[in-house]
Amino acid sequence: MTVTLTDAERAAAHEEFAASARAVKSRELDDEELLTAAELAGNILPNRVLQALRQFRRHGNEAGVVLLRNMPTDIAIPGTPVDGFLPHWDGLPVVTFAQLAVASVVGDVIAYADEKAGRIVQDVVPVEGAEGRQENSGTVYLELHTEDGFHPYKPDFITLVCLRPDIEGRARTVVGAAAQALPLLSERTTALLREPLFRLRVSSSFGDGSTELRTDPLPVLSGAATAPELLADFHAMEPLNDEARTALDALKSAFLATLRGAVLDVGDILVVDNRAAIHGRSPFAARFDGTDRWLRRCFAVLDIRRSRAARAPGSRVCAPLATIGLSAAPAGFTPTTRIEDQP
Repeated sequence: MTVTLTDAERAAAHEEFAASARAVKSRELDDEELLTAAELAGNILPNRVLQALRQFRRHGNEAGVVLLRNMPTDIAIPGTPVDGFLPHWDGLPVVTFAQLAVASVVGDVIAYADEKAGRIVQDVVPVEGAEGRQENSGTVYLELHTEDGFHPYKPDFITLVCLRPDIEGRARTVVGAAAQALPLLSERTTALLREPLFRLRVSSSFGDGSTELRTDPLPVLSGAATAPELLADFHAMEPLNDEARTALDALKSAFLATLRGAVLDVGDILVVDNRAAIHGRSPFAARFDGTDRWLRRCFAVLDIRRSRAARAPGSRVCAPLATIGLSAAPAGFTPTTRIEDQP
């Protein structure tokens, strides 16, 4: 589950990513030429890294996660942005290309207009005034969840790169894998989790946070009995009856009994299988002075073509949910406005 680059491998990758980024520095991240350049630059990564990621893409693993360590980062890391946005990607060209390269191995990069202004790579930092929110701008315990599980084109993989750990080294990113938790459940509980007895609230990080949108009833588990797809959120998921609530509580207990976690350090890239694992984060303290914890996040899907009706031509950014709805968009829908990767 953990692959560590040698210092020589890290230096070679740093040089390749820096050169590739310089060649397209005038372009926005939501640009096919830039994304292709980052994907091709990823071929500099050691074969054991590429093999681990490709295996993970196809077959997953028991932990639902792969951790890459000692990945290249930029020599000078700016202060953690207090407003939650790096002004432009070329402030961190090396780490941006490193993350895009990794995301491109496990899938096709995707983003969402409602979230973080539609940015392809998003800054995950504490924001003053938002400390208590159940989203990436908070500092309280972040409940275990499937990322954007309510979205018709939710990510299949999440990549998180660490630029700066929290000051006290307390913020532990935790992952709960279905492969480890589900064997602890009874047959009756598993059967209930396969029934459409649950609804998800739309995340407050989408739009202005005032919406009370919810999905239609859906199951927590679907697909093959031996390797089911998982959709769970212990903050935003609402059971529709008492039996469903009991089943969801049992699932949470099973995940808490099998959690894995780590305090991410500079140069770590965590790749989470969003179909087979849920993730969260322990609480931490923030100073809001440019020294706080700073991760960057990028999503990937196995097939970008599935969402083509929800994206402007040439863009990787899905149109707002208010436009496409909470279920898959109709085949004839085509957005007419390009969503730029700007704050």
